[in-house]
Amino acid sequence: MKKKLTPTYIAGALAGLVLSTGVAHADTWRYAFEEALTDVQGVYATKFKEEIEKNSDHEVELFPYGTLGESADIMEQAQAGILQFVDQSPGFTGALIPEAQVFFVPYLLPTEPEQLNEFFRTSKAINEDFKGLYAEQGLELLKMFPEGEVAMTTQEPVKKPADLNGVKFRVMTNPLLVETYKAFGATPTPLPWGEVYGGLQTNIIQGQENPAFWIESTKMYEVTDVITFAGHSNFTTAVMANKEFYDGLSDADKKVVQDASAAAFEYIVDYQKGLTEESMAKIEKAKPEMTVNVLTEEERAPFKAAAAEVEKKFIEMTGDSGKAILDQLKADLKAVTDK
Repeated sequence: MKKKLTPTYIAGALAGLVLSTGVAHADTWRYAFEEALTDVQGVYATKFKEEIEKNSDHEVELFPYGTLGESADIMEQAQAGILQFVDQSPGFTGALIPEAQVFFVPYLLPTEPEQLNEFFRTSKAINEDFKGLYAEQGLELLKMFPEGEVAMTTQEPVKKPADLNGVKFRVMTNPLLVETYKAFGATPTPLPWGEVYGGLQTNIIQGQENPAFWIESTKMYEVTDVITFAGHSNFTTAVMANKEFYDGLSDADKKVVQDASAAAFEYIVDYQKGLTEESMAKIEKAKPEMTVNVLTEEERAPFKAAAAEVEKKFIEMTGDSGKAILDQLKADLKAVTDK
């Protein structure tokens, strides 16, 4: 009988592996992420592993999506110390850290890649303020980075919010993302990622959103007919360490981890240059009949108007702490967009 990949089962299996093989020395670190090894998070993790192993005697073992369960499972394992490192989108972490949902306020982030990368590189909110919030959950925030502009995939064209009326739209289990798609006119439907392809195939849902590389690599284009770029979001992810593990490292090892995080950040933002265009070319080759729409500024206007309501909801959900984060993010964004 096939074993279910529950966190308890996985923990027991990993503990058994440690006891039976003796491989889990202090120099073997485990790192799980939400995508395949060849996707953006996997490329970042591979570079991180390369930098750690090049500059220390430690080894890093990588666990791509599915090998240790869903996103909630790997977060639980990271908090429990079974994993030393985890990469998870604030879309999922928002349940633990409500302020992290700020990245789902539509039209907050710039669409110009250099400005976006500089924002993630220099933002006080990201590189200082969020660290304390993550630490409260037993996590050391190492780095946040963008993964690409989010596009909607649907069965019918989307040119205005009314086109989403009655559309059951898959969202991550994130309260603010639910509010976003309510504001956009859709019926938001939280679903684990493993159920999305089948849900679209059987018409349980009629839409979902993700960066182009993910739409291409997971073949979401096979079960939807329209891809819409509304410019409303850029998928953000966060790399974290178990805090107890991190705090127990020597100063030299902490520096190795920080340097590896920074090197992998620069590598991944460079790697993403042209990635959306490459992914879209692959999609259009695989499915020539796919309709691709890039909304004009005029068409985006009603979506942007709806975004103001989502921002109010974010402040309602998170109170003074969320407002402080949002205000700091806006200041950080102004610093890079005004240059």
